[in-house]
Amino acid sequence: MKIRKSAEDYLEMMLMLQEKHGYIRSIDIAEELGVKKPSVSYATKRLKENGYITMDKENLITLTESGLEIARRMYTRHKLLTEYLIALGVDERTARTDACKIEHDLSEESFEAIFKHAGGKGDLPVE
Repeated sequence: MKIRKSAEDYLEMMLMLQEKHGYIRSIDIAEELGVKKPSVSYATKRLKENGYITMDKENLITLTESGLEIARRMYTRHKLLTEYLIALGVDERTARTDACKIEHDLSEESFEAIFKHAGGKGDLPVE
């Protein structure tokens, strides 16, 4: 499944907002990602066209099964990489920033190796 990094960021943020608030609104996405509302409108239009999200008549966003799968994968990567970097002695703010950069480009093989090295057993967690 090939998807742009920016779309992965949007889907991941949507999942985080869903967990935090119980709903997903475009204005919250813009605020959290530090982008303008038109950028979110463009992104949500593309995500909807590609079947990753749906929007109801109040413009509340829902992740589809495929959107949720990508969001969970990115969120799991982000959390594990952040924790791993902190364990190596990187300060939390830098670890979060760097994890966000790494999570998109790291191969599945390397991520699985980090997961196992960090003490993960079995399949990767999907939360």
